[in-house]
Amino acid sequence: MSREEVKTAINELLENSSEQVLQEVFDYLKSIDNESEHSVTLSHNLRTILTEDKELLERLAQ
Repeated sequence: MSREEVKTAINELLENSSEQVLQEVFDYLKSIDNESEHSVTLSHNLRTILTEDKELLERLAQ
């Protein structure tokens, strides 16, 4: 997707989001604003791992 397409898609999602979701998105964007590209990539990879292994992590937590 182009930069403009991404911005448009984000705006569409935000239009239908609750105030709590908007605040979470804002806080997250603010926290990564000054991060290096490497740090953002690491964060993305961790999120992917946690999402893919959610069921396993829930079983381990029990």
